[in-house]
Amino acid sequence: MDTVTQITLGAAVGEAIAGREAGGKAPLWGAFFGLLPDLDVLANPFLTEVQALTLHRSVTHSLLFTALVTLGAAAGLRRLHRGSSVSAGRWGALVFAALLTHVGLDCLTTYGTQVFWPFSDYPVIYGTIFIIDPLYTIPLATGLLVSLRWTPTARRRRWANYAGLALSSAYLLWTVVNKQHVSQVFAGALNRTAPKYERVFTAPTPFNNLLWQGIAEADDGYYIGFYSLLDDDQSIDFRHVPKRHDLLGDARENPVVQRLRHFSRGYYIVRRTPDGGLRIHDLRFGRNDLGLTSNGQYLFTYRLQEGPDGRIVGMRRKEPPLRVTRPLLRKFVARIQGQTEGVPPTPDANSE
Repeated sequence: MDTVTQITLGAAVGEAIAGREAGGKAPLWGAFFGLLPDLDVLANPFLTEVQALTLHRSVTHSLLFTALVTLGAAAGLRRLHRGSSVSAGRWGALVFAALLTHVGLDCLTTYGTQVFWPFSDYPVIYGTIFIIDPLYTIPLATGLLVSLRWTPTARRRRWANYAGLALSSAYLLWTVVNKQHVSQVFAGALNRTAPKYERVFTAPTPFNNLLWQGIAEADDGYYIGFYSLLDDDQSIDFRHVPKRHDLLGDARENPVVQRLRHFSRGYYIVRRTPDGGLRIHDLRFGRNDLGLTSNGQYLFTYRLQEGPDGRIVGMRRKEPPLRVTRPLLRKFVARIQGQTEGVPPTPDANSE
């Protein structure tokens, strides 16, 4: 999730666990440890782009990291705050909860979180919530901010924070229920449209949990469609996007390409650039037109770089501009509300 949400969650968890004993120190340390896993991005200047892509949400998001940091931080905080009545165990519970809730929340997004590093690089992806969702963050932040108006021992302070945590957690549960329902809807629609599909990936579109995107893999391409919980029926118009994985040729087994394939979980297409190079588009993160026009570009696009001998030696991510215009925003809101008129299954701008 986004940085603001993770800091807020960490602060609320810290307040819930040790706010009564530690006062204002609890939400502050909770916010710090809620942010800590995402500080792995500080290593990016020293890494290649492909290394940075796969390092994020690996070491610092693992259960091993959570355990080691908890042990060290519990003793360190106890020593740092000797005058406080908070025990090392209570500090440890705060750190552990702040780190674990960060990791758990990230697992619900679509990026992929390597929880079991270094024993496995398998990325846990549930895909129930977009990385920025105001309906999750606002209740959480409101409960925390309201609670801080009162003294640490005030019952109202604890219950205000509990209320924010409860409402945001209930929303997360609702996203999980939505995911199960949406997956069934897409499966039913695909059985009518593309019965030979192999698997399907579903994820919510930006900033909401009502409009969902589904990507179904078939032999020669992917079927991409959208479904809103507010649609009148469960029929879905799909557009077919050719894979063109054959363009990779022998480069398919190149270490750089293998990392990109692994990161995308296989939901990628390959295209030629005008100068004869190769691009890989990760379909999971959608396009800069929110899938509502015919000229959008994929947000996660990688240009493969060749060495003097023609071998792939690296990649460069090309991120298209995200221009949220009023017409596009109105169309997006209308599609969330279940209005499909004027939003036909458009041809893909990167299909050829």
